[in-house]
Amino acid sequence: MRRLLLLGISLCLLAGSAFAQDPVKVDPKHYTVVFENDRVRVLKIHYGAHEKSVMHSHPDAVATFLVDEHAKFTLPDGTSPVRDGKAGDAVWTPAETHLPENLSDKSLDGILVELKGKSTARTSKKAAAPAPKKEGS
Repeated sequence: MRRLLLLGISLCLLAGSAFAQDPVKVDPKHYTVVFENDRVRVLKIHYGAHEKSVMHSHPDAVATFLVDEHAKFTLPDGTSPVRDGKAGDAVWTPAETHLPENLSDKSLDGILVELKGKSTARTSKKAAAPAPKKEGS
């Protein structure tokens, strides 16, 4: 009985870790690291028309759309919200595990700046306004 319980716990841990995988490692076709330091990692994202990824995770991040986006994001709970973005827009993206799919007949391209460290509050979807410039700067 104890072995069965340990086996069950091990399988749950393995299944949970499978959902929290680095997109650069599990899907290098679509994700490329273009810059990284101890505070951020910047990813270039490219999907061809109707291409689909695998389940992976991102920490809190800021996404910039290089082209219009029309994509479906299947979540671990089975829901699949469709999300759209306009070329040039930048949006806050809270930490998430998902499986993206480009629903467009065109390529999907973007830049994702992943934040390292502790996740922040997920209450706002808008970027904060830049700090006012000080005189003499």
